[in-house]
Amino acid sequence: MNPSSLRARALALPLLLGLLCGSCAIEDDAPAPSVARLLDRPAERALVDGMRQYEEGAFEAAERSLRAAISQGLRNHSDEAEAYKRLAFIACAFQRPVDCERNFRAAFDADATFRLGASEVGHPVWGPVYRRVAAERGIAVPEAPAARP
Repeated sequence: MNPSSLRARALALPLLLGLLCGSCAIEDDAPAPSVARLLDRPAERALVDGMRQYEEGAFEAAERSLRAAISQGLRNHSDEAEAYKRLAFIACAFQRPVDCERNFRAAFDADATFRLGASEVGHPVWGPVYRRVAAERGIAVPEAPAARP
């Protein structure tokens, strides 16, 4: 296995574990979902790839992977919302406000409990777009913490 492939797998595992822990309601005595089986699902593999590519700054590749994940049918609604959230971030960052808003709307449609974290809401590029879309849906968004000098 080449070093690039090993690095990709090493980066994918923490992302995948985060998906498993963050998006699955697991009771204390229930067995954890199988990472190997999850990666056998094309949509979930595409999501993990897209998240990794996003974190590495490969935004065009991330956008392709995230769109593929959605079109292949992610099984978990919060995973679908996560894909749309990252697509919204990419669209906002690349000055595509209509796409940004559309992706935030799709994230809310995918998962009614979808919310950005405090640091994400406070982001100067996508924070205002998210606030506007949330307000349209009657969702209260707490004020972002003030920046420290």
